[in-house]
Amino acid sequence: MDVCNEFAIFTVAKDNIQRAIELSQAIFSEMNQAQKVIIDFQILQKTDNPQEICWHLTWINSQAAKETTQKWPTFASTKAFQGLVEKDLYYGHFVNALVKTPN
Repeated sequence: MDVCNEFAIFTVAKDNIQRAIELSQAIFSEMNQAQKVIIDFQILQKTDNPQEICWHLTWINSQAAKETTQKWPTFASTKAFQGLVEKDLYYGHFVNALVKTPN
């Protein structure tokens, strides 16, 4: 199975950005606690609106992404993170649509 990429975009008050980043990292660790399902992540900030942060997670596969994100309310840091989020702007999982072949 191919890896799965997740993009989630949130609006966070300027004063809460650093704490939201810290809680994001805690959530990723909590998601990986039982088994490493997130193999890479980036926390991005929008260039023209620094109050928008984006998670780009790379999951081992789409099934792991689905099963783990269904447990979202049970992770210890979720409630504190959601308390900082002013608005959930986007959320989605993606798999490769094009397979590259070597030249």
